[in-house]
Amino acid sequence: MVHVLTRVMRAAALARVMRAAALARVTRAAALAGVVSLTALSPALSQQRQDGPAEVPVAELMKPPGDLPEITLGPADAKVTIVEYASLSCGHCASFHKNVLPELKTKYIDTGKIRLIMRDHPGNDRAVAGAMLVRCVANDRAYPLITALFNLQEQWAFVKESPLPKLLDISKQAGFTEETFNKCLTDDKLLKTINSNFEHALRDYGVRATPTFFVNGKRMQGAPTMESFDKAIAEAEGKPNG
Repeated sequence: MVHVLTRVMRAAALARVMRAAALARVTRAAALAGVVSLTALSPALSQQRQDGPAEVPVAELMKPPGDLPEITLGPADAKVTIVEYASLSCGHCASFHKNVLPELKTKYIDTGKIRLIMRDHPGNDRAVAGAMLVRCVANDRAYPLITALFNLQEQWAFVKESPLPKLLDISKQAGFTEETFNKCLTDDKLLKTINSNFEHALRDYGVRATPTFFVNGKRMQGAPTMESFDKAIAEAEGKPNG
């Protein structure tokens, strides 16, 4: 009987998770629809909304999103700050974290030259769930959990079945129990904050695709390769590149 009750409770909790994620999807779609309707008013506004501003004042960009702490790597007083908007279900984001970030970290972050701020910009229900889990751990465990979610992305983000069992397995590495996992994913306040931050980045910064990077407030153009970062960081430091 105990095992039956446990299964029923687990199913109910997981159902709540998916309903919460579905609400997030509706909110993001409404925000995007609002931006699209605004762009129809004028060609100039359309271009600005489609591509987003080429540059955002650093003081504005550095305002913490909502009441969530920033997830960062590198010293707070670094001369160059890179802000990344990423979705945990985004393949290009995973490629950056697996293939570019390790070298970027060794060359610039670990040497104190730059600070990297990682912000959630979930593109679908599964990415919302991942973002919520990252936000439920202590700051020193957030980056390792992000890394694990990207490294194992194909096992939870693209599967036909429910991603929640695999997300639970991954989350246990960051110290979650099944109880804390379910509690995190049914946190309505956290869900609303992540949605609000998504809308803010979309509306004010034109973040319509992931990953999107700002280097000292200047939007990076093109693919996030190591060569692109070398160039952008050199420009931010006021040094000739190459």
